[in-house]
Amino acid sequence: MNDMKASQSDTPDKGRLQINITSEVNAYPVADATISISYTGVPDSQLEQLTTDSSGQTEAIELDAPPLDYSLNPDIEEQPYSEYTLQIEAPGFEPVSIAGAEILPTVTAIQNIALRPMDTTRPSEEVFVIPAHTLYGTYPPKIPEDEIKPVSETGEIVLSRVVVPEYIVVHDGSPRDSTAQNYYVKYKDYIKNVASSEIYATWPANTIRANVLAIMSFTLNRVYTEWYRNQGYDFTITSSTAFDHKWIPERNIFNTISVIVDELFADYLSRPNVRQPILTQYCDGRQVQCPNWMTQWGSCSLGEQGYSAIEILRYYYGEDMYINTAEAISGIPSSWPGYNLTKGSSGDKVRQMQEQLAVISSAYPAIPRVTADGIFGPATEAAVKKFQSVFGLPATGIVDYSTWFKISEVYVGVSRIAELV
Repeated sequence: MNDMKASQSDTPDKGRLQINITSEVNAYPVADATISISYTGVPDSQLEQLTTDSSGQTEAIELDAPPLDYSLNPDIEEQPYSEYTLQIEAPGFEPVSIAGAEILPTVTAIQNIALRPMDTTRPSEEVFVIPAHTLYGTYPPKIPEDEIKPVSETGEIVLSRVVVPEYIVVHDGSPRDSTAQNYYVKYKDYIKNVASSEIYATWPANTIRANVLAIMSFTLNRVYTEWYRNQGYDFTITSSTAFDHKWIPERNIFNTISVIVDELFADYLSRPNVRQPILTQYCDGRQVQCPNWMTQWGSCSLGEQGYSAIEILRYYYGEDMYINTAEAISGIPSSWPGYNLTKGSSGDKVRQMQEQLAVISSAYPAIPRVTADGIFGPATEAAVKKFQSVFGLPATGIVDYSTWFKISEVYVGVSRIAELV
């Protein structure tokens, strides 16, 4: 919300915005929802009004954004993103207002919203105000910690192996703030939210990969060591930048980040002979300096120079840093077959995938219903392509690693197998 009129008068570039609306109760899409879009700070200046389709989605629209160079050059102090306010209404649901949705040039902002059914005992509208991006606003720097925790000394470790959780509990404040709310957040959604809050989605793909790996490894260290629960707290991680990462309720994510998280979500960083994921700490490198940690602006520069993700990470953390893959993924009904399923494939894994797609298509009628016969034919390929299109994956018609787990994730949501205890 800083000097928006100035940034909006200098907007030669365009970004895109696409909105997905589901029901908080059953994860089904909400059709015929209305979304009014205006500049943040000028709420009466409606720019667009959109309506969701049977998949709960709007079309992707273009909106003004500041010049691309603003988000690529650490020496430019102007705000690199535009801010918009979204007013969401749907029959039978409580309205929601989100102020400060961020639009960066050349990429697509994705706003996911889960609506609550109408309840006369609650206020008539939920209002969310998105604070400044961490690279633009001022936030407390990370308090340094050891990157490897002495879990063997206490015997309190709960996990014997690295597991990607289905959900984590995010404490929206500092650890000792007892007034802060706890949120149950899907692990992948958490990582996408943090990465969208802490780096710019316009950065090189390998820079995004390096930062996503660092965020995931840090988070899985908190999960693996039960860091906060062993101190008597009832959450996994906080939203305080002094202790953990910045996570923001209801903020939008970006397509370039989302695709990479779906590609890497079971990975983390490790060192030889260390079982736990490494607590990979970092800073921005402009407002805050952090020797021996990755700097976000520095990682952007290395990505622009052609460094790979692991080369960027080793540049900062040393040559003995490796990418590892978790032994288990929670909340998945059937494990990844280890190979892509394509037209002509057959067998039990194809049948499992078809059964899950059939359940999903009952909630998302735009996805063609398939027969679970264990044979990957043209009809299954068409259904997979539509699924990928609806859920933001490359529409190849091939069930690769990312698509397999996305199908499982959506299936779990709409079939309600994964009830939170």
